[in-house]
Amino acid sequence: METWAIVVAAGDGARFGGTKQFARLGGATVLDRAVGTARESCGGVVVVLAAGATWDAPDGIRTAIGGATRSESVRAGLTCVPETADVVVVHDAARPLASRRLFASVIDAIAAGADAAVPALPVVDTLKRVHDRHVAETVSREGLVAVQTPQAFRAEALRAAHGDGGDDTDDAALVEAAGGKVVVVDGERRNLKLTRADDLELAQALLEGPRP
Repeated sequence: METWAIVVAAGDGARFGGTKQFARLGGATVLDRAVGTARESCGGVVVVLAAGATWDAPDGIRTAIGGATRSESVRAGLTCVPETADVVVVHDAARPLASRRLFASVIDAIAAGADAAVPALPVVDTLKRVHDRHVAETVSREGLVAVQTPQAFRAEALRAAHGDGGDDTDDAALVEAAGGKVVVVDGERRNLKLTRADDLELAQALLEGPRP
């Protein structure tokens, strides 16, 4: 199968306090680490950057300019993916520690017949719905998972799901809404999403620690 990756790096990093994709992590930028694993796992890579961002792209990497939302940015990346692609993997640059094994897991699930495959971890904390700083409801965590990237898609299913210009927090939700078959594979606890500045310190500790 011809497999391409879209690495989304167009966020402004408001909660992080800066453009986290260009922060240094273990001698390389967060973006370079995410792209490196995507490149080792897929036949081609498209990186979606914010307008005005500068990045020294490695040879062979295609770039696109992102939009106002994550979904718009993924659609911008899709325009750079060849029509011959069978599988498209969408990955957030803010998850620089995702492993090649995780990429392989979601890609294998598409080869087995799924329209989309997402890595996820079981929710272990008690969940409460809050309104105006008061608990309105305790939500059962039974059957709930926390979803990560990389997420893999049958290319035709992903293009179709984005065809009406919809927006959601991840691409699997769009495929799900379109009636596609979305399967779950085991996620990785070290696949941390960098959201706030202190997450970078945790990512550094994970990078320096023993691999599973």
